[in-house]
Amino acid sequence: MLKSRDRRAIAKCIIELSYNVTASLSNELTDILLEGDSVAIEIEDKNTGSALRALRKLNIDYEIIE
Repeated sequence: MLKSRDRRAIAKCIIELSYNVTASLSNELTDILLEGDSVAIEIEDKNTGSALRALRKLNIDYEIIE
């Protein structure tokens, strides 16, 4: 079972990494991820390296689409 702090960490990561995502939307996207579905998040170029590290740290699978 996922701990609430892990859920908060994922939501916070989405907010920090994504372009133009609110806290409310981040929580919705986190719920979708936890259900096992995919989400698309636009990341600004300047955050790409840190975004990928943060996703790996949280054990979130990702695909880069250019």
